[in-house]
Amino acid sequence: MLHRLTISELTARIEKRECTSREATRACLDQIRRVDGQVKAFLSFDEADALAQADAADALVRGGATLAAKPLLGVPIALKDVLAHKGQPLNCASKILGNFISPYDATVVTKLKEAGAVVFGRLNMDEFAMGSSTENSAFFTTLNPWDTTRIPGGSSGGCAAAVAAHEAFATIGSDTGGSIRQPAALCGCVGVKPTYGRVSRFGLTAFASSLDQIGPFTKDVADAALVTQVLSGHDPMDSTSMREPVVDYRAGFDGDLKGLRIGLPKEYMIGGLDPEVDASVRQAVEQLRKLGAEIVEVSLPHTEYAAATYYIIAPAEASANLARFDGIRYGARVDGADPFELNSRTRGEGFGPEVKRRIMLGTYVLSSGYYDAYYIRAQKVRTLIRNDFLKAFEQVDVIVTPTTPSAAFKVGEKSDDPLQMYLCDVFTISCNLAGICGISIPCGFTASPKLPIGLQLLGKPFGEDTLFRVAHAYEQSTGWHREFSPLA
Repeated sequence: MLHRLTISELTARIEKRECTSREATRACLDQIRRVDGQVKAFLSFDEADALAQADAADALVRGGATLAAKPLLGVPIALKDVLAHKGQPLNCASKILGNFISPYDATVVTKLKEAGAVVFGRLNMDEFAMGSSTENSAFFTTLNPWDTTRIPGGSSGGCAAAVAAHEAFATIGSDTGGSIRQPAALCGCVGVKPTYGRVSRFGLTAFASSLDQIGPFTKDVADAALVTQVLSGHDPMDSTSMREPVVDYRAGFDGDLKGLRIGLPKEYMIGGLDPEVDASVRQAVEQLRKLGAEIVEVSLPHTEYAAATYYIIAPAEASANLARFDGIRYGARVDGADPFELNSRTRGEGFGPEVKRRIMLGTYVLSSGYYDAYYIRAQKVRTLIRNDFLKAFEQVDVIVTPTTPSAAFKVGEKSDDPLQMYLCDVFTISCNLAGICGISIPCGFTASPKLPIGLQLLGKPFGEDTLFRVAHAYEQSTGWHREFSPLA
């Protein structure tokens, strides 16, 4: 059962030559064939290329390569279909990109390869990362491995489902308003949104450039810390990439939280929160207290404005970023009598309903007469939200909240009500507006049906080391991360 191992367990076996990367990669490919017809996490995968990478990793092992130099040696890792991987399709789960093949590697893909990983597969998502359920993919809806009548979350639903179904040892997604943490919570795995500027965005198809961040999905916190460390670091190809030192995030794992202060924001424990989610999060807070942390109530007074602020800024940036998909330079094209008709027909047929909705909203708030009333005002409120967090972090080291208001809902349950769908991210979007780091870890299950519940931890800007320390201590004191989905 190689596919059920964590990265740490797999690399230890590969280094000791107890198994090969080819065997691990074949185990993932076999698992995909067994269960992906039910999960539908993968849009495509190149088996020959994956096995060739695995053989190259095995050759490095035979040549004496060590984990110190290549910490992901031989580990199969899959990608959200929004990251460039040279020679592989890049569709963003949209029809408008047609049969586009990426001509280069994203920086994170280069880093994974340099660390020895086997990078394979394209994972389903909400089109252009716009959605919370993966129902907005132009191709099909990904399903939750815990209950295939339910959604896996979004927009990185394929990433979360693939890890929960053990089709890959880790996956790499993107998080604009919770698109890593929310599906991680709903699928019962670990999802990390690093600090804005910690991980290069070069090679990520932009949704909202001031909010987007790349991060991993893994089976446990130690793996998440390792992969985040590999992905992190300054990149001259990304002007927003910061020159912050990257430390060994696992060095502080000692299980002791004495001396740490953890904030519980009163604005997040709200009415409307599912009772089972509320109970699990409160139990998790008590567990953190037992581990030695001091629990402090904090206030984030502008939280109630976060959703409105996000749904002005994100669509505005999307409106600008998606203007490049015009049917002229690359991707799908629907011919017209003139360039204007070609452009409008291509975009009209190429984009799905949710993408059109956000482009129109973004164009509206940027238009003459509304720019100051909406966009500029939203940017001012964004500053207030960030200042709330910075003030809270003067009192505490980490903030704890639910990741989602409820467990995974049924496919189609919220499709006809965009507002209710947007509220699925009510606990995650502030993190992106503030540019801080966050992680979702399993903290329990609902009773019937058995569905995962996620705990969100938020850290100071570039405070990933403390964030991982708290997450790991909690995880190791509980057994939630050791539970397997029915399709694992």
